Amino acid sequence: MDLDITGYAFGGKGIAKIETEEGQFTVFVQNAFPGQRVRARVTNCKARYAECSLDEVLQRAPDEVERPYQPIPGAPYALVPIERQHALKASTTLELFRRIGEVEDVDALYGGFVASPSHWHYRNKMEYSFSAIVHDLESGEKVDRFGLGFKHRGTWWAVEDLDRDSGLFDEDVERDLHEIRAFCEASGLPPWHPPQREGFFRFLVVRKSVAHNTLLVNLVTSSTGLKRWDMDGFVRLLHELWPGRVAGVLHTINDDTGERVEARAGTTRLVDGEERITEVLHGLAFDISMSSFFQTNPQCAERLYAEVVEAVVRDDERLDGEVIMDLFCGTGTIAQLLAQATGRPIIGVDLVESAIADARVSAERNGNRGIEFFAADVGTFLLEYPEYVGRIRTIVLDPPRAGISPKTLRKVIRLDAPRIVYVSCNPATQARDLKTLAEWGYALQSFKLVDQFPHTAHVESVAVFEKIPTA
Repeated sequence: MDLDITGYAFGGKGIAKIETEEGQFTVFVQNAFPGQRVRARVTNCKARYAECSLDEVLQRAPDEVERPYQPIPGAPYALVPIERQHALKASTTLELFRRIGEVEDVDALYGGFVASPSHWHYRNKMEYSFSAIVHDLESGEKVDRFGLGFKHRGTWWAVEDLDRDSGLFDEDVERDLHEIRAFCEASGLPPWHPPQREGFFRFLVVRKSVAHNTLLVNLVTSSTGLKRWDMDGFVRLLHELWPGRVAGVLHTINDDTGERVEARAGTTRLVDGEERITEVLHGLAFDISMSSFFQTNPQCAERLYAEVVEAVVRDDERLDGEVIMDLFCGTGTIAQLLAQATGRPIIGVDLVESAIADARVSAERNGNRGIEFFAADVGTFLLEYPEYVGRIRTIVLDPPRAGISPKTLRKVIRLDAPRIVYVSCNPATQARDLKTLAEWGYALQSFKLVDQFPHTAHVESVAVFEKIPTA
């Protein structure tokens, strides 16, 4: 359908209205923006509304502007002025808290919008896909040839070649990506053909240290044709393209033939240099491997973590002898920052043992002695470590994008901490949890929004809850 987008809903859904004999019918189009005319494809249809994927923007919105970057599917709002992006993210999130979270005084509790220090070239990791099917940006047709770039919106089989800077990642890497594509194509080995589920080249993943301007590169291939691949030549090419910047090169073999294969799956070996790079946040150094979770926008992460630390330190006079828990701590970034800011005992808890191992190494390197890290389930933590019963004053909760499950949230509530600082990269799941926390006596005190991902629909929220003693 060709639609005129007249409104905007949380999560990047443009709203269009269709007149029918029974009145207006609402259509939501993912990644569309008010003022655009778009071509959309219906993915789900209900009695009163339909959900659509965006096929093509036929006419830009009046307030969109030209940019010197190659448009990519992962930055649907790159042409929208950043102030307009902020305003829509804030208004739709507040409405979400009112409607789903049932927070009546949401405007009074809202502490403001924290912008990213940089709106361009802010990402520290990018994943590019190989494919034997390319979506030609000029003709709009699918052609059979060697491709390397980003998956075309709405497809899992076709890529758009990236031939110049997208404005999101490292300018040098993306300017030279066509050189890597040419080298790989000249090898005679085929790119992955998704429908046929065969081929050699699969993904190229690049991770960057903003602090040191170094790169970690991972080439993901199948094992078919491996003996013909010139890995030494590939490594030399990387060093020639980015002299002094390539800290390490990895090779992952992934023979999975599923439709939606992840680049981090498979068996990985180090072929050159180091397997980690170092990032710095608030003066603390963090060693990051290719598979480690780390904030994608490090400069904005400093602002995000500053909000978290401020929310905890606000309670500092009541922390004597008490413990702060960093739950879902990952590699321990928040835990170390809290230790630095408060001088209080910190415990970091996460189920992923490898992340806890990295956290311990990083804390030792930074001289943070007042932290203990545990690979444990939150539901059994107090049973396994009874010495912390009644001592956890504040919990910093930072779950993955899927949010925290209702069962796990109940486990968190049973820890009975007087204060919870809830960091969410998905306010939709956080809004759902607002009701549960309120039912168990946790009152929302304040929240702020942080723009970690400019030019996308994503926004993060930092919310502070206090347990009402009489609840």
